[in-house]
Amino acid sequence: MPPFELPHTLHGDGPHKVVAVHGWFADRSAYDVVVRDLDPVAFQYALVDLRGYGEARDAGGTYTTAEGAADVLALADRLGWDRFSVVGHSMGGSVAQRVLAAAPRRARRIVGISPVPASGLPLPPEQRQLFSEAAHEAENRRVIIDVTTGGQRPAHWLDRMVRRSLERSDAKAFRAWLESWSTEDFHTEVEGAQAPALAVVGALDPAVTAELTHLTWMRWFVNGVLRELPSAGHYAMDETPLELIRVMEDFLRADRS
Repeated sequence: MPPFELPHTLHGDGPHKVVAVHGWFADRSAYDVVVRDLDPVAFQYALVDLRGYGEARDAGGTYTTAEGAADVLALADRLGWDRFSVVGHSMGGSVAQRVLAAAPRRARRIVGISPVPASGLPLPPEQRQLFSEAAHEAENRRVIIDVTTGGQRPAHWLDRMVRRSLERSDAKAFRAWLESWSTEDFHTEVEGAQAPALAVVGALDPAVTAELTHLTWMRWFVNGVLRELPSAGHYAMDETPLELIRVMEDFLRADRS
């Protein structure tokens, strides 16, 4: 049996290679709003579907951030990318940190967009039930998205985000991924890492806050950078796409190697 290859779309043909990893609520279509305005001359992006999502919806696996990182590295090998940067949203930010832990020489830079810390994101009992039951309950997904965007987004947008999430994810995989990103603590594997690491958080997000990021990401990464977007919640790609692109690509562009 051939090794599993993450379904992906390539955008641009620039010399700086970047793998973009989605979060818990979407497949690679999470980047649809920003992809048309990404710099195709400076960068080449590989937008991927993790196992259980999108074109990999039926792919078996353990559905863990460690497996996701191994899949990203395997895809980079197939693409002939020796060194590359990784962008990850939320759960995908945890995958990005796993890539750095597994292959520090290969990671040029990492960008976490509302990134789940490498220490996990423990949930109080009531929240854990809400998140666990979201695998099968559309209303739970809607509540989570609404709360993590500050309760300020229109109803139609919330409904669209929920529909996309349900259509693009397998319920069993969705539930399994929750166990990985919320409970696993591998921060000692990234502590002291030298690779430049940008965390972009939204001021409207009560979950992955600037305060939490100062206590985690900024303590672990020697060359850590934190940027807070005033008008964003947890989904900056949808909420403030141009601001996100500017912050992210300015950071990536600073690497001239």
